[in-house]
This record gives sequence, structure tokens and C-alpha cells, in this order.
Amino acid sequence: MFLDPETAPGFKRSLFNAIVAPRPIGWISSLSATGVANLAPFSHFNLVSTAPPVLIFSCNAAGDRPEKDTLANVRATGEFVANLVTWDLREAMNQTSLNVPHGTDEFALAGLEKLPSVKVRPPRVGASPAHLECTLLRIVEIEPERPGETRSSVVFGRIVGVHLDEAFMTPQGHFDVARTRPLTRLGGSQYSSVGELVELTRPNPPLN
Repeated sequence: MFLDPETAPGFKRSLFNAIVAPRPIGWISSLSATGVANLAPFSHFNLVSTAPPVLIFSCNAAGDRPEKDTLANVRATGEFVANLVTWDLREAMNQTSLNVPHGTDEFALAGLEKLPSVKVRPPRVGASPAHLECTLLRIVEIEPERPGETRSSVVFGRIVGVHLDEAFMTPQGHFDVARTRPLTRLGGSQYSSVGELVELTRPNPPLN
């Protein structure tokens, strides 16, 4: 089967989310220029590099305002925090995805405790076992070119601070991913977490 996104009858762009899966969820906390906290999940999120430490998340255009509050806040302040979403936090995360009026504090909406950050101003999600404090590197705008498309803004952030819950650290000093059970996004409304784990050592063939 071959599908051309431009010509296939009834083509649904949600198909991409089902194929590129699972995807980590960026639970992004930010502050407005006037100090109002915001918390929202983004399933178009990932790590770009470790040296320099850079991550990205992508915002689609908002339907009821010029741009989503998270994006507006990051533009205004140049700071945000990526909070790790665990399986146990799935319901709270889902609450923060509600379409609510501008200026709503989603921490309060979902009953989540705020913790102060160290190098940036936005608060952290107290129940999350890991947080990445970030400063804005750049925002890349992906403009719509064809009917039905919307603008996407890809936010690049430099990680300037890391918080880890020591309860999830192994005696060897590793962060125990299996125990945190990170929540991941699949297609449609489906979510999952880690399943069977296997370690594969990278093969290093001799150089010619």
C-alpha cells in the first residue's frame, strides 16, 4: 500500500502519530511575563543531542488564540521546564491537556504541587521524578503550504539543569527508566509505557 498525503481520499494526518510511535511526552511548564504558571503536554517532543544538551517540542497553531500559552510564555521569558510524565501521572497529565481559558494555572487544575527551579523561573511538577530546566535556543516556524495544514513552531531548548528523584537512582548511579515507567503516546488516544527490556551492545567492526 502506498499513500500520497496530498491525493489519497480521506487521508488522515493522525496516521503519522500511529506510525512514529511510541513518542515521549514533553510535560512543559512555563511562566507568562506576568508570572502566571502554565503546564501542558506535547507528544511531539524529543532529545536532540547530549553535547550540547538540547531538546525540542513542537506546538501546533492554537484554534482560539494567536498561539498556545506555552509558546507565548517561552517567547516572552526564554525559559521552560520539561517534566517527566510517568504511568502513575497519566490522569494528571491528561487534565493539563484541557482547553481552558487563557491564564489558567494547570497545576491548580490538576491538583499538582509546584516545586521551585534553580536556574529558571518556571516551577517544576513535584510528583515527577525528573525535570530538565531549559533556556530557549531558537524557535523554528514551519509554515503551512497546502490546504488543511496549520503552522507549527518547533522550540529548541538548552538543558541548563537536571533534577532527579534519588529513589529512582540505581546503586551504579543510573536513572532507572523501567521503575519510572515513562508514559508514551501512540496513535489516537492510546498511551503506553515500557515493556520488555533488552540490552544490545553496539557492534564495533574493525576499521579497514
